[in-house]
Amino acid sequence: MADGQSHDFELGRNDHQIMNSLNMSYAQSTGLTSADPSRFAKGLDLMRRRWFLQQCGLGLGHIALTTLMAEAGDLELAGPDRSSVNPMAPKSPHFPAKIKNVILLFMGGGPSQFEMFDYKPELERLDGTLPPAELLDGYRAAFINPNSKLLGPKFKFEKKGSAGTHISELLPHTAGVLDDICLIRSMKTDAFNHAPAQLMMSTGSQQFGRPSMGSWTTYGLGSESRDLPAYVVFNSGKKGPSAGSGNWNSGFLPSLHSGVEFRSSGDPVLYLSNPPGMSDWSQRQSLQTVNELNRRRLDVVGDPEIATRINGYEMAYRMQSSAPEAMALSDEPEHMLKLYGAEPGKMSFANNCLLARRLVQRGVRFVQLFHESWDQHGGLTGGLKQNCGDTDQACAALVKDLKQQGMLDETLVIWGGEFGRTPMVQGGNDGRDHHPNSFSMWMAGGGLKPGLAYGQTDELGFDVAENPVHVHDLHATILHLLGFDHKQLTYRFQGRDYRLTDVHGELVHDILA
Repeated sequence: MADGQSHDFELGRNDHQIMNSLNMSYAQSTGLTSADPSRFAKGLDLMRRRWFLQQCGLGLGHIALTTLMAEAGDLELAGPDRSSVNPMAPKSPHFPAKIKNVILLFMGGGPSQFEMFDYKPELERLDGTLPPAELLDGYRAAFINPNSKLLGPKFKFEKKGSAGTHISELLPHTAGVLDDICLIRSMKTDAFNHAPAQLMMSTGSQQFGRPSMGSWTTYGLGSESRDLPAYVVFNSGKKGPSAGSGNWNSGFLPSLHSGVEFRSSGDPVLYLSNPPGMSDWSQRQSLQTVNELNRRRLDVVGDPEIATRINGYEMAYRMQSSAPEAMALSDEPEHMLKLYGAEPGKMSFANNCLLARRLVQRGVRFVQLFHESWDQHGGLTGGLKQNCGDTDQACAALVKDLKQQGMLDETLVIWGGEFGRTPMVQGGNDGRDHHPNSFSMWMAGGGLKPGLAYGQTDELGFDVAENPVHVHDLHATILHLLGFDHKQLTYRFQGRDYRLTDVHGELVHDILA
């Protein structure tokens, strides 16, 4: 600004203290006093920015330093004599990590491995015949009975990638990134109904109330984002997941580790915008008052949920500007939107995949995408065409994009559902039942062997025949990639130490690079 130009200052909550300090500083430097009010007021009116910076540099430096320390998680802007550790500040793992972010692509409902990843020519040959009686001895299914006949694959498979891995014609885009992913065909779980199996995959337990994998991740590592939640959840299916928010709940961990649901259109989070008549200044004043009351209560009782509440209020305030910016797909170049098949303003799985990349770029630790529409008890052929059409391009694009951005080495992408489907038919001749004995998943990212197809099922795809990977083993391996010994990442609750893998889980060493 030019010398002599007048300036208007917006005064904050310490208005009088600030003005008194300025009055005293100006009086000392000019020899004027408030005893001569007209000259004093006129001199103050003409105070120039250059003088202010010269005389108040130390104060401005203190303000800048305090702000930087707050952003680094060392201090909260709570007052000159109050400091506290940011509960979501980045933390060090047990050993050097291979990855620092996770994107979980959760295909809720149980995708059929027989039509996508697990090619079974013998099942195709025996289509329409009864399975061997001994195969079903003691077997418990969700809906079908032992008299159900075998159902061959509905789609053709081709060999793709450098290793010549069989993959369905339904997945042309995923076929193009086979050299970057690690395909596991030997997954096993304990549950054969949706909600318990989803909880098993998300939390390591079939019961509600356990912390999710994303919650354990943020509990162990904290967050690299000050202005966005550490753990974000999207849903793009026909309905929400069967286990609901149990899939991203923090359980007995402090609730600040719960996933935060985002929307891919409209306000990213409900009630994020100020209501009519509420200015930013008045909201900030209200928030400071509420947080001060909460801090006083925290000093008395030490309840971590009060710290969570304080952190939540502050995060929500900062998200009013940070979340819309992070969710602005219109900022992406046209070629990137085409890569994903994304359309700004439209709720879709493709949009969510692109948003997931934008969020991990901004320090979000764990992003969980649900697409709940894979439960084909009937209408298998048409349903899978629709599902793969909705997801295949975006899943492959996410891997390509992360690789092009130099982020795949530090990000883990996981694709899979809660269980697989039976080799037996349900619903006439175009459906399959739930099947926990064997199913397929894939992962891509740092610390994994790319282009690997790991594990085998028997010739009918009924049971795992080679290199079984239980859900607990998968969790142990994911935590290892994040830098944790899964047996040591614990939280004491109700008298004992809990962990994501409970008392189970072994590292899948063969898939680690």
